[in-house]
Amino acid sequence: MTLTQLEAFVLVARLGSVKAAARALGVSDAAVSGSLAALRRNVGDPLIQRTVVGMHLTAAGRRLLPIASQMVDLAAEAAAAITGVRGATDRLRVVATSTVAEYVARPLLTAFTHRNESVEATLGVATATEMPALLTERLADVGLGPRLPGLDAAPMMRYRLVVVAGARHRLARADHVGLGALAEQDWLVDASGADPASEVGHLLARLRVPPSRVRVFPSLGAAWTAAADGEGVAPGVAHLVAHDVVRGRLAVLPVEGTPVDLLWHVTSLGADRRPPMATRLRRFLETPDAMQALHRADGSVPVARFRPPVYVTLWS
Repeated sequence: MTLTQLEAFVLVARLGSVKAAARALGVSDAAVSGSLAALRRNVGDPLIQRTVVGMHLTAAGRRLLPIASQMVDLAAEAAAAITGVRGATDRLRVVATSTVAEYVARPLLTAFTHRNESVEATLGVATATEMPALLTERLADVGLGPRLPGLDAAPMMRYRLVVVAGARHRLARADHVGLGALAEQDWLVDASGADPASEVGHLLARLRVPPSRVRVFPSLGAAWTAAADGEGVAPGVAHLVAHDVVRGRLAVLPVEGTPVDLLWHVTSLGADRRPPMATRLRRFLETPDAMQALHRADGSVPVARFRPPVYVTLWS
């Protein structure tokens, strides 16, 4: 068996599908399936079986998973140790949910690398469901977004979740919008909103919005533009939509139970296992420069999907 085979097995087990594992590794579905098939032949057990409710580990798969994860983890530590001895440029690999990547991570990492000129920061986008596996298997150093269970998370930024629509939308003229009225609307979201584990995903589930009424846009900014054009309603971060509300393009709907006060978190492995650059970023988040960058809300260029081990470097 090889590390490639073990890594494929671990990610399929953690993420629940071959497609999700392939997306995290930046390879084809066929490559992950091939590695998993080779490992199955080597150990003489299917390890993972598909059922009507998803992937299911066999008894042998459950025994192998923690051992395989530890082996992959040790290999990542060995590679990091060699890189450190060679004096290579320090690298910080950040993964964030799409909304955070679009509006928050870019100015934050720009400020961080300006203060730490020897650091090369890279950014990728993943769902809240995918992020724990990426961090645990050391495919990313830091996660930015919702609180992730089982990892070391600290509050990074408080924000208020609201619901917006075009200024001429019929609900914009209402004094009160009940949850039932929202369930009948087309919802315009980004990839974060389409993730059942996200805050917006929980909201849509609570409203029992059918999948047929959810439209996914490449960015939250694009969803807000469509909302301004009267195509539906959209989740909004209060301080990010404030400019469009003042200009009269969008209106914050008086929805029952909103605004909702929420937190974005910075998440990593525990202090004894996290890379030094991850610790340095967490300390930077406590500085005035970081606070200013987090609230800049100046938008950003589109961010490439997370494709380790080939990273798109956006800031240096």
